[in-house]
Amino acid sequence: MNPSLESPTLRLITIPVSHYCEKARWALDRLQVDYVEEAHAPLFSRLATWQLGGGAQVPVLVTQTEVVADSTRILQYVDQVFTLEHKLYPSDPDLRREVEELEELFDARLGVSLRCWVYFHLLPRKDLTLKMWCEGTPTLEQRLSRTLFPLTRQLITQALDVNAESETTAFNETKNIFEMVSQRLSDGRRYLVGNTFTAADLTFAALAAPVLMPKEYGVPLLEFEELPPEMAVQVAKLQAMPAAAYALRLFREERHNVQPTTNLAGA
Repeated sequence: MNPSLESPTLRLITIPVSHYCEKARWALDRLQVDYVEEAHAPLFSRLATWQLGGGAQVPVLVTQTEVVADSTRILQYVDQVFTLEHKLYPSDPDLRREVEELEELFDARLGVSLRCWVYFHLLPRKDLTLKMWCEGTPTLEQRLSRTLFPLTRQLITQALDVNAESETTAFNETKNIFEMVSQRLSDGRRYLVGNTFTAADLTFAALAAPVLMPKEYGVPLLEFEELPPEMAVQVAKLQAMPAAAYALRLFREERHNVQPTTNLAGA
């Protein structure tokens, strides 16, 4: 093990089901970084991050010297501090620029659009939404989430502009990204940039996971059979695309064999 990995335990503040949190968790697990995941349900996560000065969003990584907010910043921090091998960002400037451009594209368009689309279909289903939100979170937060569900649903609907019009736009954006990735892979390449697994690959796979439902995800996701019928039809269309097969392969090859040292605190 790299001596740098023997540093004091880090804390990763998450909403466990969040695909942005999976992005950070995957990077930490892949490098076998010792950390504790502090899991929270929506709203309660904000109490934890605000106290740390990390803003309102998760994930937030807490080290002994700093608070690193945002999944991309966490990947950059981990890549720089904890490893000399298995780098997520190439040393070649041109390749690194390409990786960072794709990562930003997936963060800003795929992750945001897919989150909006999923919430449009699941927020009307209290049972499925709470199952998704409460996985791995403290028992008290699970109980309060049930009581506060109408308020939380309203806040999320307003904050993310979840409505019928945005649902259509969000699905089309998601489909466009899947098509772009499928086209990029059509020449037979195994990875998006160069010949190795990078932050671009990890980011696409993690952010696409809500509609791929890989078994290797950091926490259990909903099963396909549980999805509302209209949502399931659209999910099946995305799952049939080459980009989906590629992302699922990455979960099997780059995620499944990891031996994480993660602990879910407060579960």
